[in-house]
Amino acid sequence: MIAGLADLQTVRFSEEGDGVVILDQTQLPEREVYVTLRTAEEIWEAIYRLKVRGAPAIGIAAAYGLSVCAEQITATEKGIFAQKLREVARYLSGSRPTAVNLSAALDRMLSVLDVHPDSTCEAWKKMLRHEATKIREEDAMACRMIGERMLDRLRPGMGILTHCNAGHLAVSELGTALSPIYLGQERGYGFRVYADETRPLLQGARLTAYELRKAGVDVTLICDNMAASLMRKGCVDAVIVGCDRVAANGDVANKIGTFGLAILAHHFGIPFYVLGPTSTIDMSCPTGEAIVIEERAAEEVTEMWYAHRMAPEGISVYNPAFDVTPHELITAVITEKGAFYEKIISESFANPETISNFAAQFEDINN
Repeated sequence: MIAGLADLQTVRFSEEGDGVVILDQTQLPEREVYVTLRTAEEIWEAIYRLKVRGAPAIGIAAAYGLSVCAEQITATEKGIFAQKLREVARYLSGSRPTAVNLSAALDRMLSVLDVHPDSTCEAWKKMLRHEATKIREEDAMACRMIGERMLDRLRPGMGILTHCNAGHLAVSELGTALSPIYLGQERGYGFRVYADETRPLLQGARLTAYELRKAGVDVTLICDNMAASLMRKGCVDAVIVGCDRVAANGDVANKIGTFGLAILAHHFGIPFYVLGPTSTIDMSCPTGEAIVIEERAAEEVTEMWYAHRMAPEGISVYNPAFDVTPHELITAVITEKGAFYEKIISESFANPETISNFAAQFEDINN
């Protein structure tokens, strides 16, 4: 584990095993507070309110949460048990609709029942706990591999701009977009990192700047609207962001503001990389147009981070949590299994046949 990050555990089981312990990220950077969640309602609220956030971490929290809720189901008749468990999974999946990791993790947990139909309810509970642990372990391995693959594309001393928080706090360990930065820190690369504050929830200011500084990385915080000026000065050699969902054609949904950064990077000729696990690629989603974009409460914009309300009462507010970056603006999507979308794929993905061919390739790699 990177020095300075070992004590930041985003999601874990409680010592008693009857709850999910999360680091409440809404209280960072002022306080590191851990909260134990024991009910489906508490888990749903923690995900929706961004107490736990980041696509991989959300998936892990949901998997852990489903395991905890399974322990509370007293039914011994398997049909009733399965029905109740599926109801909990359906409920949890509604907390954040855009991140595919959430539904993917819950579907994987439920598949335990289908793969082991002859097991008892008690045996299912043990298998669910084991499966949730595997999801976390696999995420940790994937994050490190993503970092290694991206680090091969970077040079010591580069200036890197990142958006939102796709670091240690968003996953089980290291992060996606920040993983190569942490590995580079260990190996003396001396990256200069610029963190967008990321309006309106300030994940860059509160979380990315916090964890990078804690790890000793050279990080500078900027307002979102300063990125173009920074690029024009030649301070940025690469833009590296995470992702919440990648469509089959390579379009990417990520935190609102990512699309604008991709346009700027394209204008200035700066490579724009998207980093995420293969679980974030949704081959059932043909293009970014099909991705459901979560819209959030107006008070996040008008008053959430202010001592006093900063907008007129009753003002209309547009507050999408994500935007979609078209594939032609993306240099590559780096996963633990390699670069799935290189720049030339942007041109070939104009026709459905190529999407079909990629689907076959993706299936082969995942088998």
